[in-house]
Amino acid sequence: PLKFFGLTNRFRRHGQESQRERIKQELYGFNKTVEHGFPHQPSALGFSPGLQLLAIGTRSGAIKLYGGPGVEFMGLHDENAAVTQVHFLPHQVSGCSTHTLAAPYHMLHSHFAPPSVTRVTAVLAHSSGDLLLLGTEGGHVFIVKVPGFRELEERNISLEKVTNSVPEEYGGRRSLEHVESLQENPVNPRQVLIGYGRGLMVIWDLDSQSAVKHIPATQQLESVWWTEDGGHVLSSHSDGSYCRWKVAGDDPQSEQEKSEVPYGEDPQKVNTVPPFLFLSGGMPRASYGDRHCISVIHSKTHVALDFTSRIIDFFGDTREPSALVVLVEEELVVIDLQTEGWPVIQTPYLVPLHCSAITCSHHVSAIPLKLWERVLSAGTLQNTHYSKKPWPMTGGQNLAPDPPQRDLLLTGHEDGTVRFWDASGVCLYPMYKLSTAGVFLTDSDPNDNLNQGTEGEWPPFRKVGCFDPYSDDPRLGIQKIHLCKYSGYLTVAGTAGQILVLELNDEAAEQTVEATVADLLQGQEGFRWKGHTRLEVREEPVTFPPGFQPFALVQCQPPAVVTALTLHSEWKLVTFGTSHGFGLYDYQQKNNVLVRCTLNPSDQLAMEGPLSRVKSIKKSLRQSFRRIRRSRVSLRKHHVNNAAKLQQANARLEAELAEMELAPVQRKIEPRSPDDSFTGLVRTLYFADTFLSDSSHNTPSLWAGTNGGSVFAYQLRLPPVERRGEDPVTAHPAKEIQLMHRAPVVGILVLDGHGSPLPEPLEVAHDLARSPDMQGSHSLLVISEEQFKVFTLPKVSSKMKLKLTAIDGSRVRRVGVAWFGSTRTDDYGESGLTVLTNQGDLHVVSLPGVKLQVQYPCIRREDVSGIASCVFTKHGQGFYLISPSEFERFSLSARCVVEPRSLVEVSSETPSTTQPRALPDGASVELLSDCLLHSEPQPPHCMFFMMTIPTHVNHHCASVV
Repeated sequence: PLKFFGLTNRFRRHGQESQRERIKQELYGFNKTVEHGFPHQPSALGFSPGLQLLAIGTRSGAIKLYGGPGVEFMGLHDENAAVTQVHFLPHQVSGCSTHTLAAPYHMLHSHFAPPSVTRVTAVLAHSSGDLLLLGTEGGHVFIVKVPGFRELEERNISLEKVTNSVPEEYGGRRSLEHVESLQENPVNPRQVLIGYGRGLMVIWDLDSQSAVKHIPATQQLESVWWTEDGGHVLSSHSDGSYCRWKVAGDDPQSEQEKSEVPYGEDPQKVNTVPPFLFLSGGMPRASYGDRHCISVIHSKTHVALDFTSRIIDFFGDTREPSALVVLVEEELVVIDLQTEGWPVIQTPYLVPLHCSAITCSHHVSAIPLKLWERVLSAGTLQNTHYSKKPWPMTGGQNLAPDPPQRDLLLTGHEDGTVRFWDASGVCLYPMYKLSTAGVFLTDSDPNDNLNQGTEGEWPPFRKVGCFDPYSDDPRLGIQKIHLCKYSGYLTVAGTAGQILVLELNDEAAEQTVEATVADLLQGQEGFRWKGHTRLEVREEPVTFPPGFQPFALVQCQPPAVVTALTLHSEWKLVTFGTSHGFGLYDYQQKNNVLVRCTLNPSDQLAMEGPLSRVKSIKKSLRQSFRRIRRSRVSLRKHHVNNAAKLQQANARLEAELAEMELAPVQRKIEPRSPDDSFTGLVRTLYFADTFLSDSSHNTPSLWAGTNGGSVFAYQLRLPPVERRGEDPVTAHPAKEIQLMHRAPVVGILVLDGHGSPLPEPLEVAHDLARSPDMQGSHSLLVISEEQFKVFTLPKVSSKMKLKLTAIDGSRVRRVGVAWFGSTRTDDYGESGLTVLTNQGDLHVVSLPGVKLQVQYPCIRREDVSGIASCVFTKHGQGFYLISPSEFERFSLSARCVVEPRSLVEVSSETPSTTQPRALPDGASVELLSDCLLHSEPQPPHCMFFMMTIPTHVNHHCASVV
């Protein structure tokens, strides 16, 4: 009977597990959906006027295509080979979706063995759509038939053919060097201009396979541009000059009509879109060698656009001079050439998230419409300097449905700013920027700006772009953010222990912000702060623009980094923590309610501060040796006692196995010493209305978890609403928990009688959540780096737990609470914990049963900064930094997924042999962006790449070189 009973249990469990597996498939699903921000280390720029698509290649082998807002495609090479050039192939529609340029590389390599000779330095996609011209470092030009990528050996332009076609006194005098540029005659596609590094330029006739004209420049060639009428060629050179050559007529040697050095002897690139002339570089090296400039010349108007990072490439739309698009190393800048003053057009995507380095992130889901409109309005008032023209890249259609809700992503930055981003859809759009620097006295001087132009200055500099990597004061850096979407209150905390409480105001206001000091050491002797000093608050009134305006300030002493921050807008309270302790601040009455020191007396490292130049290396080594010594002592004791207890242990084990299932193999976890550094650092803070003293009276409470595995609970007494402004708020110690292994506490959560997480402040008052069950017993969930442990309230006795470190050795790094809706029915969903470990794995843990549901690998374990930057949303999504300038968006929810869905449609037409340069790519293709771009890996010294886009529509593909 016992065996039969066990079998029936197993059969029943199997059926339940099958049903549970089906439910899990309806709730959970892992996808990396879209990359937000600006590509890291861009290396190439391409543009298709016909398709209105922008292409950016990177040094890591990625190629990204952008059209209108929401139209995005992305592909990545298998190897980290830099993309150095991107070209759209005109008129290419193929029935195959696997073309690559691997074959041409091997073809070149077979003809000329040294890779340095066959390295491609220039590419020309001919407007006929049939030919691809590849210029090499050895000076040869190879002609390839597309789309089959077959070399036309008889039509190749060898260096010998060129030198035999130019006058002997020029060709035999010196080496022509590499092919610097290939240009097609805009009015005669059968002629191409070959520009060599040494300076010589040759116009080659593809039909007669001979040179019809040569341009005898003697300076090192930097760039070449053929004017739209085909009558002139513009060349720029290493001495800072640009020349205009007449190429119309029958004379085999071109005449130089004009040579000009606008600034000084420095190499530059020239481009022209009549009536505009664009010059890149050319600045006098002695005076302005650190400037990155593009000069725009139109009639008598001359402006040197000054960028804060290196220029990669630029272009102007050749159909009409409406905009200048400039790709620099850290951002994409688009200049409106049709509006007076040539203002910048705000980008709907590719926004440099790292204008100042990102220091923290905070996500808020389902923003109420009123708050959304007020934030948007404040941002609009800030952006009056931007052009009103629409975004010039309009290619493709965005087929993604409208976002179901309005979401905000807030990023804190090193310069003390907080930026608000519309994170509802595919495009991470900038809405509003808040600066906290105005509250404090900093070392910045508003007059100390080298980029401020003065009248009559030459060159006429004008700073453009928003990338600014320099911070006036590193103490301004934002470390924690908390926004209440219902009340409009915001609190931000910084590197120097400053906590600001802000309120949304639609009008500008002038006010003084007074600081309240929170002494976290509470007068304890023997501690001396070795870190940075606190920020000095401005004593005079400060005018704050419309938007979030500070009205209360708490200054922690010592001024250490704020490590935890929580706002409760219904109770008008803010709690904050550092490596020394935590405090509770009443921002309605502007006074401290509670200050608690958690610093370990032996922890001197916590007194040095992150910006201190002195690091206690000796202490770190000493702690390492202590751990080794403790583990050895533990091991010796284990061996001594092992023989005596072996028989007893085996007998007990046999008895236990007869009654219970085998548990997973668990590794031994060594308890952490209370002498370890930063044990007093506060990791998490949490407000809850729950049962602390007895099971019949619920009261407001504050919970704090530390790096040393301690949990402190305080009972709060709030005066009645009518007396809230006069009577003080009080806090009384109620509970204290010490975890056995002293693992850092990374999260605290109270579950109501139904096992559901308590709602956010004011959420019930706005009818957006049901009231918590206050009849049944509440539970306390303490999440440490090693395990999830549930305690009963108010007795705080252990109820259940889920071990993590003991099972797989990983540790919890990030945790959030999310709601997972079912894909089968809108009426069903479950709350769960979203967890990221130090191994880069994502877990979902069920509530209230704390059972592991799913596990997905997400981030490389070596990517420490990516793991540290992860932030979860309330609906099962998340963001983490894949580079200083890019967020990767992912989803753990099967129902809530934000991803690009785009269509590019162009009518197929027979390519004309006289296709003008304005429209070099009339490709006919339909693209769906849920098909990832594919490519074959290229040899590392091959300088060209071809990406193909497979389609589900007509099984066609578009090629990008």
